[in-house]
Amino acid sequence: MSLLLLAIAMAVLVALRGRWTGSASVRSGAPTTAPEAALADPSPLDPDPTRAAPHTYDPRHDPRTGAAPKGEPRDSARPDAPWPDQEPNTAESGPSWSLHAEVSGFNEVTLDAEPGTTIAVVGENGAGKTTLLRALLGLTPRAHAELRLGDLDVTSLAPHKRGVAWVPQDGALFPHLSALANTAYGLRAQGVARGEARVEAGRWLDRLGVGHLAHRKPAQLSGGQAQRVALARALAARPRLLLLDEPLAALDQTTRARVRHTLRTHLAGFAGVCLIVTHDPVEAVSLADRVLVLEAGRTLQDAPPAEVTRHPRSPWVARMLGRNAWAGEARDDGLALAGGGRIVAAERLREGSRALAIIAPESVSVHRRRPDGSPRNVWPGTVREITASGSRLRVLIGSAETPDLIAEITPDAAAELGLAEGAAVWSSVKATEVTLVSL
Repeated sequence: MSLLLLAIAMAVLVALRGRWTGSASVRSGAPTTAPEAALADPSPLDPDPTRAAPHTYDPRHDPRTGAAPKGEPRDSARPDAPWPDQEPNTAESGPSWSLHAEVSGFNEVTLDAEPGTTIAVVGENGAGKTTLLRALLGLTPRAHAELRLGDLDVTSLAPHKRGVAWVPQDGALFPHLSALANTAYGLRAQGVARGEARVEAGRWLDRLGVGHLAHRKPAQLSGGQAQRVALARALAARPRLLLLDEPLAALDQTTRARVRHTLRTHLAGFAGVCLIVTHDPVEAVSLADRVLVLEAGRTLQDAPPAEVTRHPRSPWVARMLGRNAWAGEARDDGLALAGGGRIVAAERLREGSRALAIIAPESVSVHRRRPDGSPRNVWPGTVREITASGSRLRVLIGSAETPDLIAEITPDAAAELGLAEGAAVWSSVKATEVTLVSL
């Protein structure tokens, strides 16, 4: 009898052991939160984390990739279906996705964009740029977005089912996955075969110049390298909407130019809409079809880059684009400046209206003595700073009669004038070179 009872007990233990080892792999150690469990390796025995295990690798806890869990239906007619995974999301290879968004809360913004449009989102710190992106993702209580992508209303969908890829400022790579596995993550989560996902991920890493780092973990990457991997992950995921939050900020100048070129090439054939938050005027002008200027969560200006460059609606935007911008009130011959002083302009605005006087730095002439001739605007000042800007020099001139003024001159001209910080100078601007912008 004792032997019989012992045999039964052993059988029960064996059965229970098989039941426990056959379930989810996160069983031991300290209590694990849901996001931590979602970020666990697909299998503790599998050295290749791109071999997703649906019971432990649930991407619904990582909305940043916009990926849907493996194994879910892929009926493209349903709004909650993951985006098409047969070919890259280009206008030539699959459906295209326009954007319509009504954002309320801290941000009060309406966005409409056709497929293939890239919008640069700019504004001062606290203007609501990142909040706008997070609202489109459905990840912030500060603002809510009614969002339609193409013919699909995705407002009520969870972030991972919207078909939105996001590159946040910190990249947000999975720390336990290699660069290759991070990049392949979105594709694997969509059900793309392991080999195909790895090949496509490798291509994107190569395009962004980090293919040789494919097997490194994020801790083994520099900040710029990690950001390029995060960008590769977003682009490889074939999204309907691409959101980039200062994606090139961590890169050095040379790498930034290369990655900017790669990004511009991809966006030229992208079948969705891209929003890119940036403080870099080169990015805004070279990558974007439109520049959306935010101020306190509202739209201050939404126009093509050339229009924003010529007629910026705020001093901050003008300075970001490298222009001088002085605020004041319109007078019959120009502008009475807010801080005192006056500037003469050839064009006229309604008397008393608020406006900006925009002056390109290359339109400012610098002299060591008061100039003779035709300039209507001449002011004395002192050189406060000289900095290099490509092959030219930018000279910051302070004056008691006007706000600070930036002039752009050649190194030869600076040497001929004997310019140095603290030097007394005169600056002049022709009336025809002053652009007045109503506020």
